[in-house]
Amino acid sequence: MTRTRSLLTITAISAGVLAAILMMNTEAPKPQVVERVVQPVQNAGILTSEILVAARELPMGSTVKPGDFIWKAWPKDAVSQSSVRRESMADAAEKMKGSILRQALVAGEPVNAARLVPADGGGFMAAILPAGMRAASIVITPESSAGGFVLPNDRVDVILSRRRTGQQANSNAPQVISETILTNVRVLAIDQAAQEKDGQRSVLGRTATLELQPKQAESLAMARDMGTLSLALRSMSDRNEEAGVIKDEAVSSMTVVKFGNPSRVQVNNNSNNGKTQ
Repeated sequence: MTRTRSLLTITAISAGVLAAILMMNTEAPKPQVVERVVQPVQNAGILTSEILVAARELPMGSTVKPGDFIWKAWPKDAVSQSSVRRESMADAAEKMKGSILRQALVAGEPVNAARLVPADGGGFMAAILPAGMRAASIVITPESSAGGFVLPNDRVDVILSRRRTGQQANSNAPQVISETILTNVRVLAIDQAAQEKDGQRSVLGRTATLELQPKQAESLAMARDMGTLSLALRSMSDRNEEAGVIKDEAVSSMTVVKFGNPSRVQVNNNSNNGKTQ
């Protein structure tokens, strides 16, 4: 009886071990991770055209060097008429070397040929002047240029300070008077810097170059010999006001030296009364 029980026990244990082995071998296989590489859709059916763009940030007045401009695919529908296309000017990058930028370019910005001055097209200041305008300079100091806070592209008024002479002087009137002779004119450069650098907040220069109409340039030239000129910085909110000469009478006369004898003569400004247009 005892032998029979032992056999049954051994048989049961063997069956259990066999069942466990079979269960281990019949486990569901682990899922395999399949990596799928999704290839990007090339252009997705969008027609492109290669245009010339700035390879890096280029400040105004920069001379174009090799590598400054590169070709880049651009959606054909978004290509401006002013852009330089490779299909029509394949050697543009080579031809534009040595040109001067009229305006700054940021990296990746399309190149506009009209914003470039050819290497043999004249100086930089002549290149950035709008048609019909003139550039004229005056001597400045920190005191006469808003403490050095006048920067290129700011708008200013020009003030003439002078002494009364001749019949204008009397015991009751001040001997030095100040008058605004030009209003809302743009500053092209301070010394030879035509733009701000590194976020500068002030520039202590010795000369300021102004963008003027021809009549304004004449008035400024006469005013230089009559007294001291100062710049008054204008707010950005009123820079759209009309620019002009508001005090023609301030520069209506000048001193002429003839045979060593100075004399005061009146200048006929009838053709430019009030503000210039």
